[in-house]
Amino acid sequence: MEINDKAPDFALLDEEGNKLSLKDYRGKPVVLFFYPKADTSGCTREACEFRDSYQKLRKTGAVVLGISPDKPTAQNKFKVKYELPYPLLADTDKAVAKQFDVLKEKSMYGRKYMGIERTTFVIGPEGKIAKIISGIKPEEHAAAALEAIKES
Repeated sequence: MEINDKAPDFALLDEEGNKLSLKDYRGKPVVLFFYPKADTSGCTREACEFRDSYQKLRKTGAVVLGISPDKPTAQNKFKVKYELPYPLLADTDKAVAKQFDVLKEKSMYGRKYMGIERTTFVIGPEGKIAKIISGIKPEEHAAAALEAIKES
């Protein structure tokens, strides 16, 4: 994915089992953040930063969507535990992660595996990628997304 590419449309279940599609939000900016696993330390910091910045993001007209390979039940526990005000989408087969090119080879304790690279996409109202945020600390994604929306 690159800036100005059309964001791939997708439909996934949210934490309550409702099907949501990216095209449902056409006409609004969308902050789509991919995270590796619900209720882990880095992902919790990131999700809570989006929670704490949620009202500022909403004032810009933006929609916030979190996405990870977790099942809807795990997403729901995560959402309830941390009072997250935005939908969490379940990409259990990692198909959407592949579309957005965030499924990467990782290494932990010398073991290589394919996992989600923490990445946030700011998608403009017309459905094109306006900003790609990666390679920064989990707690910096929300502020970077807000800045990107203000710039566009």
